[in-house]
Amino acid sequence: MLLQRYFDWWHRTPDPWKLASDSYEQDKYRSTLEHVPARPYRRIVEVGCAEGVFTRTLAAAYPDAEITGMDVSGRALARARARVPEEGGRVRFVQADILTHPAEPHFDLAFCSETLYYLGRHERLQRASEQLGALLAPGGVLVAVHPWPEADRLHGYLDAHHGLNRIGEEVYKASPRPFAVTVYGASSV
Repeated sequence: MLLQRYFDWWHRTPDPWKLASDSYEQDKYRSTLEHVPARPYRRIVEVGCAEGVFTRTLAAAYPDAEITGMDVSGRALARARARVPEEGGRVRFVQADILTHPAEPHFDLAFCSETLYYLGRHERLQRASEQLGALLAPGGVLVAVHPWPEADRLHGYLDAHHGLNRIGEEVYKASPRPFAVTVYGASSV
């Protein structure tokens, strides 16, 4: 699997993108959480969790939820497990590719940040959008975060998914690296 080898290579050293220490990343995490509709969430998934920096933030923000971090890199997941205690099964990590992993619709909340642009072209982005939609329980929420203006193209695939409805979007153009946070709701039926 090409993506697995690619990301295992990147994670040959800890935190290659400085997710734990870069102030831009910390601001993006805060901004992302501000856009999550306020309601209880029982099951949360983070697609492309890398070394679990945002997963740890999610565990603190949603102490009653079961949280799953998903990534293709075994190296990244080993560090994620060390960073975020699995707390008796409340937090778990799964090595999986969003394009091929069997998606079961049982998550109330899903995050996909800085991931879609790695997946390739049209057919693969369509497949990723189908898979992300399939992860959500009826009425679930998907939060997608990607660099602007590329987010416009990437999130367009989510817009085209028949089971997802755009709830809102905010573009942070004043950021040193502009990004968009786009929120979707899954159909209730």
